[in-house]
Amino acid sequence: MRTDAFDFDLPEDRIALHPAAPRDAARLLEVRARAAGDMTDWIVRDLPKLLRPGDALVLNNTRVLHAELTGTRNRAGAAAKIAVTLIKRLDTSRWQALARPAKRLQMGDRVQFGSASNVCVLAALDATVEARGEAGEVTLAFDLAGPDLEMSIAAHGRLPLPPYIAGRRGIDANDERDYQTVFASSDGAVAAPTAGLHFTPELLAALEARGVSLHFVTLHVGAGTFLPMKTEDTTEHKMHPEWGELGAQTAASLNAARAAGGRIVAVGTTSARLLESAATQTGKIQPFCGETAIFISPGYRFRAVDLLLTNFHLPRSTLFMLVSAFSGLATMQAAYAHAIAAGYRFYSYGDACLLHPALPHA
Repeated sequence: MRTDAFDFDLPEDRIALHPAAPRDAARLLEVRARAAGDMTDWIVRDLPKLLRPGDALVLNNTRVLHAELTGTRNRAGAAAKIAVTLIKRLDTSRWQALARPAKRLQMGDRVQFGSASNVCVLAALDATVEARGEAGEVTLAFDLAGPDLEMSIAAHGRLPLPPYIAGRRGIDANDERDYQTVFASSDGAVAAPTAGLHFTPELLAALEARGVSLHFVTLHVGAGTFLPMKTEDTTEHKMHPEWGELGAQTAASLNAARAAGGRIVAVGTTSARLLESAATQTGKIQPFCGETAIFISPGYRFRAVDLLLTNFHLPRSTLFMLVSAFSGLATMQAAYAHAIAAGYRFYSYGDACLLHPALPHA
């Protein structure tokens, strides 16, 4: 399909710069795919009444790293300021990163992100440029490794808020709390699984009291997930690989829930992509550990996901293509038009929608 089929006009004032408070006070649009206008306005706190006892809610427990680093490149006595965003851990000491401006870096350059203190090893965060790509990406080999490197990055880095937020306001102290889910536990993401930001401990407890089971998976969200597509034909797009894990016990529990008549409810496109990566052609969910680059667009037949809770996404993005594959392009165009007219808030700190599928499972 042509990428411009997934374009739409979004007024700038619909982009949320701060989250709802409390989290579960965000608005929720339920979208049924039987007809393009079949939708109901709720709030996220209403979710327990929209689900059934026996349903299985799947949440992504990835935790966002302090992946934005600023430092100084030193080369033969010449210094230059450098900013990088860590995008993929390669091993215990090496990261792939996007550098700005990348033209200031060459292979072999040394970059100092921390201080030159001799008192504390974690005060120094130095790296060598090991490789450089054509699109601004570099491979950084840090002097530290393992837990020491992780602690130093946490100390020196900043949360990488999406550019449509960071470009319009400064990062504040509340973002440290607001841009993490309340159940985040596995470090590795450079962007939040934003649908999960709506959950509070009270909402999770209410869902369990309703008889909805909670299941946690991990997909470390990469920097490319929320970017608009640059190709004119969707078939030419290649997803950035992201690392995920779905354990054997979780797979068995989800299969049992569905066998008993429950629905698998994916919280966010990241959970949905991992579930679909782990599912067989017959819909059985298997354990998964590794990278996935699955690209879901109209024409894809879902195997594992019965309902999808997600935010409102960027025009021409792979995420809008995924929800269009799930509920139908015409349905999602109508839903987004309704959301814009009704004042719903879009993107990472915005409101949510609960989507029903357009087609039965493959």
